[in-house]
Amino acid sequence: MPASRPTTFGVPALGIRAPVIGLRLDDHRQLSTPPVDRPKLVGWYQAGPTPGEPGTAIAVGHRDTRTGPAVFAALAEVKPGNHVEVGRADGRTAVYTVDRVRVFDKTGFPDKEVYGPSKRAELRVITCGGLFTRRAGYTSNVVVFAHLTAVR
Repeated sequence: MPASRPTTFGVPALGIRAPVIGLRLDDHRQLSTPPVDRPKLVGWYQAGPTPGEPGTAIAVGHRDTRTGPAVFAALAEVKPGNHVEVGRADGRTAVYTVDRVRVFDKTGFPDKEVYGPSKRAELRVITCGGLFTRRAGYTSNVVVFAHLTAVR
């Protein structure tokens, strides 16, 4: 598929349907997250491929905030075979099938496995996971690995 900015993000099996905003790397070269005061937004790394293009598109969202559960509160419950649907500005929808879900400790996060290039259209969906402490935040990240299987 040609490039087209994502506009909506959905995981029907989890009841997720959310708007998408573009994100960049912060001053520490870390992917920023959607604003904490807008917990139902999904962020897309806009310097990478758009969903549907060859390569690894990246989507991130909060698990929770001080106000309660956020868009990816149940992301760890997604199963292989479930679908992720990304609406695009060109009116088409990129449909991905989940291959696997992994939880990685933040201290040993496998950047190449998660963010590395791909010849086919793939998607990584990332949120926080593991234990939470006020001092350090969450100890892990939940990562969903999926590949493009349909275009509508």
